[in-house]
Amino acid sequence: MIHSLLIANRGEIARRIIKTAKRLGVRTVAVYSEADARLPYVREADAAVCIGPAPAAESYLNQTAIIDAARKTGAQAIHPGYGFLSENAGFAEAVQAAGLVWVGPPPSAIRAMGLKDAAKKLMAEAGVPVTPGYWGDDQSAATLKKEAGRIGYPVLIKAVAGGGGKGMRRVERTEDFAASLESCQREATASFGDARVLIEKYVAAPRHIEVQVFADKHGNTVHLFERDCSIQRRHQKVIEEAPAPGMDAATRKALCAAAVRAAEAVKYEGAGTVEFIADASEGLRADRIWFMEMNTRLQVEHPVTESITGVDLVEWQLRVASGERLPLKQDQIVLNGHAMEARLYAENTPAGFLPSTGALAHFHLPADIRVDTGVEQGGEVTAFYDPMIAKLIVHRPTRTAAAAALSKACAEVQVWPVKTNAGFLARVLAHAKFIGGHINTGFIAEHLADLNAPADIPQDVLATAASALAARDRRRDPTSPWAGLPGLRLNTGPRPIVHVESAGHTHTVPLPTTPGAGTYIYMRGNVLVFHAGEVYELHEPRFKAGAAEGAGSDTIMAPMPGHIIAVLAKPGDAVVKGQPLITLEAMKMEHTLTAPFAGRVAEIKVERGAKVGEGALLAKLEAAKA
Repeated sequence: MIHSLLIANRGEIARRIIKTAKRLGVRTVAVYSEADARLPYVREADAAVCIGPAPAAESYLNQTAIIDAARKTGAQAIHPGYGFLSENAGFAEAVQAAGLVWVGPPPSAIRAMGLKDAAKKLMAEAGVPVTPGYWGDDQSAATLKKEAGRIGYPVLIKAVAGGGGKGMRRVERTEDFAASLESCQREATASFGDARVLIEKYVAAPRHIEVQVFADKHGNTVHLFERDCSIQRRHQKVIEEAPAPGMDAATRKALCAAAVRAAEAVKYEGAGTVEFIADASEGLRADRIWFMEMNTRLQVEHPVTESITGVDLVEWQLRVASGERLPLKQDQIVLNGHAMEARLYAENTPAGFLPSTGALAHFHLPADIRVDTGVEQGGEVTAFYDPMIAKLIVHRPTRTAAAAALSKACAEVQVWPVKTNAGFLARVLAHAKFIGGHINTGFIAEHLADLNAPADIPQDVLATAASALAARDRRRDPTSPWAGLPGLRLNTGPRPIVHVESAGHTHTVPLPTTPGAGTYIYMRGNVLVFHAGEVYELHEPRFKAGAAEGAGSDTIMAPMPGHIIAVLAKPGDAVVKGQPLITLEAMKMEHTLTAPFAGRVAEIKVERGAKVGEGALLAKLEAAKA
């Protein structure tokens, strides 16, 4: 067994690997950027080395700094986790050239599967069914557009070196192809350093189903069943589960066999995931499931596979990298129950799921389930890295029980002032269509109206806030009329009234005899009520001296910290409502800011390449004259 391990990653995945390594008696070394110096994984490792400034390009993607850290600390092996350099064949070779053990597949397998176009050709040759599309060498815009027309709209443009939903665009009609291609290539270049794309047929009602595979250095390859990752937003996975709902034994056998063939075709070693797209319009059928790509690393959603099989996948990775045989044969791997995982993102869901950053003044996650997180109360969510701050995982005997347990867990999340998607997750998991297994990758878009938070503050929240404010008043002033309130009384007048204000609106609430269903804390003179995964900030009415000054609808403000990657208009330009004006990149994703009304561009305040903070003024508009 490897005796010391450097983890070339951060956050929750670093903590996850450290946990297994410690159980096996393996010494661990963490690497961290200047922005991550106070994260839990840094102190939990046996040793830690700072490898550079906050930007990933100067730290977690700095191959030389990582390998130097391994040498200086006496690490024998490097585990890349997922993301960053985990699927970089050049880095794997550099690790091996330095005399270190690479905890991952051979560089040749990474290369074979790293480029989607080459991988599809290879899979077709191995007898693995592939999605109809174009993955040729001619990357001219004219050829790509012609091929899209041949395939038939809608199509997907996908970066050949892509992953994680980045460098991917769905195009509905030929008129939109050129703009979508340019945006996709720009994001692909920024994320992967490779602008090449392929074109695939967009499958109606698609299901995203993937198979966990594992292989050792002795020619043994097994699968650990499938996962369903169909609940997505903008091609980013949100909820994953295992096994896939509606998967019969015959289809599972064919699918998993195809995944094993795919791994064997590239002489795979270690943990990998073979991803398929399924046309589920007539249910799951083996002849309607096609290979998409292979991720040559551990996946974010690996805990659901661990839950249903009882296998520690990180332990298997370390054993395989140490030259051991797989601990189990195929017939010894048994599927048990149902597992689900929800990704808790730092994002403002009502504002279009924009990333949310800042200090975690209050951070509480449910304690009765598996929680993988890389942050803690008092820490900070920065704009430099992925917005996922935790994974909530449950394992129950049935899918229905798993959904109910995970929905409850998401509803119990308490985070402030960073915003999260906890309430949104809880509503997805409780939705009748989800519970019934009627899912596909368009589920969120199709049911968004049902999944949004209630427009009005729930009565339980107002009741909780009223009780909290009354209780605080009694402590502040024992002579207050509320201080002697004995609770429920018969034959008396109406209960006292409490005025509660939120977002400038005052609510009149009869003081409840019992608190509402929410949980509350006091924060900076306000009451924060946590209810169904949402958080509400309420306080006593305050005197207003006059209307506050602020930006009107004629201004375009930065919704989050980031940097400007495109300025699409100039002063004096006439614009229509919804016309793209500025593209901002934050947390590795592009966000296009559009004109809120028809008019003229009065000012552009930024240039391409500029770094901006949240709320920064980017542009001013003037309404069209009547």
